[in-house]
Amino acid sequence: MNSEPLPARKRVRFVRLSEKALRALADGDLAGGSAETGVTLDEHFVCDRARSIFAYRADQLVKDPSAAPWITRAAVSEPEGIVVGDAGFHGPPDEAGMVEVGYTVVPGHRRQGYARAMMSALLVRAAAEPGVRTVRARVAADNAASLASIDGFGFKRVGEQGNEHDGLTFIFEVPADAIQAV
Repeated sequence: MNSEPLPARKRVRFVRLSEKALRALADGDLAGGSAETGVTLDEHFVCDRARSIFAYRADQLVKDPSAAPWITRAAVSEPEGIVVGDAGFHGPPDEAGMVEVGYTVVPGHRRQGYARAMMSALLVRAAAEPGVRTVRARVAADNAASLASIDGFGFKRVGEQGNEHDGLTFIFEVPADAIQAV
């Protein structure tokens, strides 16, 4: 019988990415983005995909400053204090009370439980907000790791979408009052 202890669950805290930090990262300025956030961000924060997303989020803040508490933040492991990714919502709840989660784990920290830790923290936050009725997640059909990461949180597949550029994506939702933080 194996008597090795189970690995400890990963924990994360979120650090706000201000418009200034988002702009620096969108411009490829990792040092400036890190200085603005007060944490050492990973090179992944200035890859082409991240730069595009951070530029979009910075523009979103200019158009709607009320989105600031909802959008992408750096995810920092606790108690180690290492930036392991970014996570947040695509914006505040819509008219129907729906928010959509998004997260990315830095490649060097994947498959260690950080995606589940981020998802758990995001769901706890969403469930605590009176205006949130539904949480949505979109996952590429071929992304086995992300499909496994959302398993166990109560999400149900409600649809799919696809195009030639992004391929097939599954759409999952969970009612806020049924959230199962793990």
